[in-house]
Amino acid sequence: MTARHTIAKEVACEGIALHAGTQVRMILAPAAAGTGVVFRRLDMDGIEVPARYDLVSETTLGTTLESGRASVAVVEHLMAAIFGAGIDDLVVMVDGPEPPVLDGDALSFLELLDAAGVKEHDTPRQAVKIVRRVEVTHKDAHAALAPAPALQFTFEIAFASTAIGQQRFAFDYSPAAFRGEIAPARTFGDISQLEALKQMDRGHGASLHNTLAIDGDKVLNADIMRFPDEFVRHKILDAVGDLALAGMPLIARFEGVRSGHALNNALLRALFSDPANYRLVAAP
Repeated sequence: MTARHTIAKEVACEGIALHAGTQVRMILAPAAAGTGVVFRRLDMDGIEVPARYDLVSETTLGTTLESGRASVAVVEHLMAAIFGAGIDDLVVMVDGPEPPVLDGDALSFLELLDAAGVKEHDTPRQAVKIVRRVEVTHKDAHAALAPAPALQFTFEIAFASTAIGQQRFAFDYSPAAFRGEIAPARTFGDISQLEALKQMDRGHGASLHNTLAIDGDKVLNADIMRFPDEFVRHKILDAVGDLALAGMPLIARFEGVRSGHALNNALLRALFSDPANYRLVAAP
């Protein structure tokens, strides 16, 4: 039996929020078996927002969860790390509208979870095994989940800027491979769009320390890049985090072509709209 896990002790960190630009304190706390991942807004009387795909309310430049009058934005990097650490049950307390962005990756959160340690519950862990291909499309982008013996990812991107260009990456998921090949990949953005983002009240916390900045055909802060194809790796990181909102690990091959948060969420909604698409099994 593969058991559910939580963290062994409470840990905390502080940092800037990517879009809000405010200083945020985050506390990760152990949770009882079956809790799942729950966000708690300390600045809103402790209102809780479960980390579930059906509570995604916004997908522009990040995945936002909303329940009642409370929301938590840009959850995908943290969710990817929680999944990568094998944590099923966790309370995430924040005193602002987003978790801190830290290094713009998932590795920063993984290291925080390392400090917390892991505690095993005596409750079995289940997984969602895909038995029928599910696909969603929008214009020239698509995302799909196909039957596979284990969790796998393939992703393709194409950008006009030669700083990115066309990139493709295939990845067989394992905790070690995620930590080494995907989790360190930072988020990225076009410097020419920064003012427009701020007009949208986004990107206030983006900096050359946490975001790869594209300026025409060059990366302004290429010195902090960790991979030559970091951009497509970060898109897989985002997909891992978005798919973690299924609440259980998937046994499937994820295929993404120019997809983003909106299609990733639409894919989960399509998956769970028909029970014939999947079956619940003991987690491998």
